[in-house]
Amino acid sequence: MKYDFDQPLNRYHTDSVKWDGAASVFGSGDLLPMWVADMDFPAAEPILKALHQRIDHGVFGYTIAGSGVRQAVIDRMQNKYGWKVQPEWLVFTPGVVTGLSFAVKAYTRVGDRVVIQSPVYFPFMEATINNGCQIANSPLRLNGTRYEMDFDSLKQAFEPQDGKPYRSSLYILCSPHNPVGRVWSRKELTRAGRIALDHRAIVIADEIHGELVFEGAQHVPFAGISEEFEQNSVVFIAPSKTFNLAGLAASVAIIANEKLRQQFQLAASGFMGGVNTLGLTALEAAFREGDEWLTQLLVYLRDNAQFTLDFLAQNIPEVKAVKPEGTYLMWLDFTRLGMDDRSLRDWMRHQVKLGLNDGFMFGPGGEGHQRLNIACPRATLREALRRLEQAVSCLH
Repeated sequence: MKYDFDQPLNRYHTDSVKWDGAASVFGSGDLLPMWVADMDFPAAEPILKALHQRIDHGVFGYTIAGSGVRQAVIDRMQNKYGWKVQPEWLVFTPGVVTGLSFAVKAYTRVGDRVVIQSPVYFPFMEATINNGCQIANSPLRLNGTRYEMDFDSLKQAFEPQDGKPYRSSLYILCSPHNPVGRVWSRKELTRAGRIALDHRAIVIADEIHGELVFEGAQHVPFAGISEEFEQNSVVFIAPSKTFNLAGLAASVAIIANEKLRQQFQLAASGFMGGVNTLGLTALEAAFREGDEWLTQLLVYLRDNAQFTLDFLAQNIPEVKAVKPEGTYLMWLDFTRLGMDDRSLRDWMRHQVKLGLNDGFMFGPGGEGHQRLNIACPRATLREALRRLEQAVSCLH
């Protein structure tokens, strides 16, 4: 089946966070929202068909993650990455962010330090602070036009600071990385994982963007690298970003280590319900029948990314962008405009009339940046860049 990603889709009046929620977040109803990480495309036809069939049954009682959906996850990991996952390793969660919060709760004590690599998805920091822990940051390093891990800094993040001992029990890894679009290589992941092992820190790998990877890059599941890593990690996956199913809140924690799995389940007990009926239906259909749609989507997203890079280079050279290796998020550098973060935010909202994510929300290294969501029809993206071009020209 041929999918038409150029087809416009009106998402207003659907209670969309991105569209209907923009006015309350940005203080204006006439801006173009390009922020929340979901896509302005309908889901794949096989997923919609599976959902319709489940709805037609008419009964929506309590639901378990049965053998069918578990096997779909196992097959997906085996077929995509050659990683052999066992059914008992799977813990289904209502969203990756929820799972991350319970992972921090499960594996830390109040006062522990959690290692992150900013600029990074801001719920990592929220989950850390909300559980009474401290952030130990190892900032990514921009090498030309490509972000890299700073392994010396990463080692230091696990070490005592100012002569004070502390327990650094967790390392939250974003792979692929949101917002800078890096797809970490096996070598990079192995080196980072070894540092965590040497410091007896558990790795929490957020791999929600793992299937949104462009040609030339290859996602490597962290736990699939070695048995040591498998036994020292919790890997979160979901169809929500890949197949545009975020509103169905279906994700999976893959936890091979039985003790870690029990700790996670205990931390979530009484707080976290199971995945809803339709979420499980969509997850299974996506993993079993979504590849035709996904293959076409990745080509369209790659072309959107290149369109953005070309438009900026030709028309707005003051604004730079990192070429993403994966995800549908682009990291834009506005520092050459000479604005502080508050001025940049206000200018984007009131002059440019675009709703993007403010870079400072992603921690140190995000200053002077904005995150742009390019998972939309080309016409929407073109209009966003046209607005930006016009606003920048008015600064001169």
